[in-house]
Amino acid sequence: MKSLNRRKFITAGITGAAGIALAPALATAAPLSQEKNITFRTLGKTGLKVPVVSFGVMRADNPGLCKAAFENGITLFDTAFGYQNGNNETMLGNLFKDYPRDSFLLATKIPPAGTDKEGKPGPQTTAEDFLSKFNTSLERLQMSYVDILYVHGISSREMLEHKPVLNAVDRLKKEGKIRFVGFSTHRNEAMVIDHAASMNVYDVILTSYNFRHGSLSELTSAIKKASAAGIGMVAMKTMAGGKNVNTSAALKWAISNPDIHTTIPGMTTFDELNINLKVLADVSMTDQEKNDLVAMNSEPGLFCAGCNQCTAVCPRNLPIPDLMRAYMYAYGYPNPALAQSLLGELGTGDNPCGDCRECTVVCARDFKVREKIADISRLVNVPAEFLA
Repeated sequence: MKSLNRRKFITAGITGAAGIALAPALATAAPLSQEKNITFRTLGKTGLKVPVVSFGVMRADNPGLCKAAFENGITLFDTAFGYQNGNNETMLGNLFKDYPRDSFLLATKIPPAGTDKEGKPGPQTTAEDFLSKFNTSLERLQMSYVDILYVHGISSREMLEHKPVLNAVDRLKKEGKIRFVGFSTHRNEAMVIDHAASMNVYDVILTSYNFRHGSLSELTSAIKKASAAGIGMVAMKTMAGGKNVNTSAALKWAISNPDIHTTIPGMTTFDELNINLKVLADVSMTDQEKNDLVAMNSEPGLFCAGCNQCTAVCPRNLPIPDLMRAYMYAYGYPNPALAQSLLGELGTGDNPCGDCRECTVVCARDFKVREKIADISRLVNVPAEFLA
């Protein structure tokens, strides 16, 4: 992302980085109780009323924390097939099985098998594999349906349009096992969101979106297009890496774009929950938070901008943005087990740069790419029980 002066940088967040006028809906709030005000938005054409702060459950393993969030007005809980080897979905299922089904919203994600380094489907990207994984997720959740099912980690047009998976989600929708279809994206976000906006297939999109994103203008423009098409927009990675970040400021920055309908910050402690509940009740940014945003933007952080400039010059054609995401999982969240899981999916081994005498990659965020890859790849050989 090009450098911005203080006024332009703050305005980029407040107005969505593409000249979007601040919508009146931003200031509306629906009272949960006499003590609390909760800011809600409508999740696109789904019609679902969601709080602007939802719960990214990926790293959470305390059902009491999820229960406290629910009792304080957070109603959308986001999980995935692979989180904590399935225990994440199991925890949510055990928690919510006795609650009225219309009192909460569940979203889960299924990763299509067999995609290549460019995110394109292959022979193993089948409907059968996708449906089998989903049925396992539904059993863990102990539910007859989920509210949102995301095709996980789409980064190519080919995967967006892959008929076997599209036919699978269409079947699930007709069977009443899912209410709305979406996809998540960590790479090439602007391109896939822009293309999906014209497809009339997806109801919801979950995308990386934060003040440090390397293609912020293009991404925000694509988000605006998708939102205008009626697609519900959910923001993840709002903390831009999770280290040395004013979390309230970062979260409010994402919410300040009216085309972002909700966010799913990860929470593992009650202190983090309390911070996010305060944001949920008051999304206006303080002067201190504005100053902190400017200061944070001058630091490289741990978040890979996803510009993909590095992949074109890497002689090994390594999935560098995904390797940097694993690095962020390990050191930013911190969650080395999740990083190891991603490394296993990538299949890059424990020394992917070993054959290169000199690294030709120059990172736009000044990451020492080769050093980070060598560091994170060591996790491949660490026994999983040591990372739990």
